[in-house]
Amino acid sequence: MRTTPPTVTLPLEQLATRAASLIVDGRRFVLGITGPPGAGKSTASRAIARALGSHCAVVEMDGFHLANRELDRLGRRDRKGAPDTFDADGYAALLRRLRTQDNTIYAPIFDRGIDESIGSAAPINPETLLIVTEGNYLLFESGAWPAVRASLDAVWYLDVPEETRTDRLVTRHNRFGRSSEAAAAWVHTVDQPNAVAIEAVRERADLIVRIDPSESP
Repeated sequence: MRTTPPTVTLPLEQLATRAASLIVDGRRFVLGITGPPGAGKSTASRAIARALGSHCAVVEMDGFHLANRELDRLGRRDRKGAPDTFDADGYAALLRRLRTQDNTIYAPIFDRGIDESIGSAAPINPETLLIVTEGNYLLFESGAWPAVRASLDAVWYLDVPEETRTDRLVTRHNRFGRSSEAAAAWVHTVDQPNAVAIEAVRERADLIVRIDPSESP
């Protein structure tokens, strides 16, 4: 029987301090940051990385988006961001490498400007002791996603009010070229169903984090 994970409310500075405490005895620790679209995963991950400097690297689940031409072939382009629009097996394989190899490993990133992933763009050195990986589906129990969770030492779930999340998403889609109407429609038809599925597995997290509202991204 699952127990409800503890909930904390922290400013970003204290979130970074808590993440730093995960580094013990020089052993690499892989921390997952998850939550629905618009929860602030990238902002939280960057804040941790800035605070820890060379001791921390960020790996994006979004780097494993299937290429747009593959999404077109599969007929999934109109719901890009859903669980089956990612190479979850490839993501899990990279996380396993990060746990076991002691050489420099290269991770992909996602470039929102071109709406595509760029391979081998983020070098991760063997001396880096905290890997923060952020993404929507770290707690999913179907497909290849359980292999992702198996490679994480802990997962923190970001809990944000729905109105805040959806406002952020509309603003983000506006920024990258969608009209206000198209952005709102995408949030309603694509982002929100994904958010409902992500929220359904939040109890699998080790910690639920609410960022101090005064520091919300």
